[in-house]
Amino acid sequence: MAELRLAGRPASPGFAEGVLFHLVEQTSTRLVTNDPIREAADLRLAILQATQAIGSLADQAYGEAVDILSFQIAMLEDDALSEGAFTAIENGVAADRAWRDALDAEIETYRTADDEYFRARSADLEDIRDTVLRHLAGGGSQTSVPAGSIIFTRDLQPSQFLSIDWSKGGAILLSEGSSTSHVAMLARARGVPMIVGLGNVSSKDASFVIVDGASGEAYLDPKQVTREEFQRRQRDDQEKSNRAAALLEKPAVTADSTSISMLVNIAGLDDLKNLDPSLCDGIGLVRTEFLFGEGPDLPNEDTQYDVYRQMIEWAQGRPVTIRTLDAGGDKPIKGLTIDGESNPFLGVRGVRLSLARPEIFRVQLRALLRAAVHGPLKVMVPMVTVPAELDAVRMLMGNAYHDLKREGFTVAVPALGMMIEVPAAALALSHFNADFYSIGSNDLIQYTMAAGRDIGAVAALADARHPAFLRLIEIVAAYGAQNNIEVSLCGDAGGDPALIPYLLQAGIRTLSVAPGLVGAAKLAISETNIAEKGR
Repeated sequence: MAELRLAGRPASPGFAEGVLFHLVEQTSTRLVTNDPIREAADLRLAILQATQAIGSLADQAYGEAVDILSFQIAMLEDDALSEGAFTAIENGVAADRAWRDALDAEIETYRTADDEYFRARSADLEDIRDTVLRHLAGGGSQTSVPAGSIIFTRDLQPSQFLSIDWSKGGAILLSEGSSTSHVAMLARARGVPMIVGLGNVSSKDASFVIVDGASGEAYLDPKQVTREEFQRRQRDDQEKSNRAAALLEKPAVTADSTSISMLVNIAGLDDLKNLDPSLCDGIGLVRTEFLFGEGPDLPNEDTQYDVYRQMIEWAQGRPVTIRTLDAGGDKPIKGLTIDGESNPFLGVRGVRLSLARPEIFRVQLRALLRAAVHGPLKVMVPMVTVPAELDAVRMLMGNAYHDLKREGFTVAVPALGMMIEVPAAALALSHFNADFYSIGSNDLIQYTMAAGRDIGAVAALADARHPAFLRLIEIVAAYGAQNNIEVSLCGDAGGDPALIPYLLQAGIRTLSVAPGLVGAAKLAISETNIAEKGR
């Protein structure tokens, strides 16, 4: 077969080469009993078995994988998901047909949603659907994939990804898929190159493939010259990785000797395992949503306090910034967020939701006040738009402080700051009573450009190099410097080596990035001359 170049959208960077493996979607069949009672019992058993199988994967998983699988378990345990299937069974429909029809209807709702986040979640529902169908058919096992394979398929489900041995390399090529899907998140966390949106490709005859996840390119049966170019790019990437590794334990300093504070973003205690606190200057963002998505019940005060205390103790005297619950938008939480909002990104999310549910918010504030005695804790409030919101949080925190003191608890008052995610906040900083600011680049870009980065048709508009976005950063950074108020940036832009020079030249001196990006960020910082702004 002649060389065939494929071009899609990058979902996870990295290089890979190997044998192409076509992962064929399985079809499950079963013997229909024609007995509604038996059919219903079979479906209940299959749902239980699927839940147990996913639970077994979760027991071996870590980080984001746990959250994804916990979500799937929660969906399977929600009677609303299967209600339509059991109704159909009562009307004489076979269990497998009833389950497939019910899930397909739900999947179609997600697939046709305006927001790509929800479209991406359709793959998780497909995963749930197919897992139950396999158990209904008496199976349950996934297709065995040879270690080190370059997988080519329409889409990949989270449970499929987690069942594959990635220890010998490999990569993922999807004809459809999404860069925001759970599988893409897992691939990035595991360092598995992944390309999506390749379309229908006639590749049955190809035997060998090379993959560049960063560029979104793959070559089937590549020519020798193509392989040589690929190897050169791979060497360059490895050389850059080696340089980044050499800087990992060193302070972050620009080429013109400006010190930069390097913090890390974490989404749970698992992110701190095997992470040396000396590699960073503290934690710049703790996403507390993970605490609210691991079970049917919301976390109580003691549960939250214990987690926050462990994070503070891990930091060994370095500052820890914990963001209050940022639910809503792309982070729905069952029993808490509002279902059916026409535009959840402009709805009741972040601090708006916290203030609307003070009985839940108060629990988190109490836990934070108790944890603050263990080290330098900073509390950060998301989606603040008007000064009254931050003032309300400060009042609630003050009330919680006095309540805890009366109850005999040892407490301390942490610094209270706000995220800068809304242009209205960035342009009116003098009106806010904030102890510090942290720029959430993801939402600030989105709201500035009126373009969701995850919506392919307008993705090009969501550019962190746009003068309007950089001007907002300059305004925030300058105000902070003039008033001795710390300004940091904790969004995805801070972990992108290509964007770091722009951020530093706009005035940012504190970055918070994913732990795995610390080395690459320090390398980009070391190669940036702040004085060269505008050249």
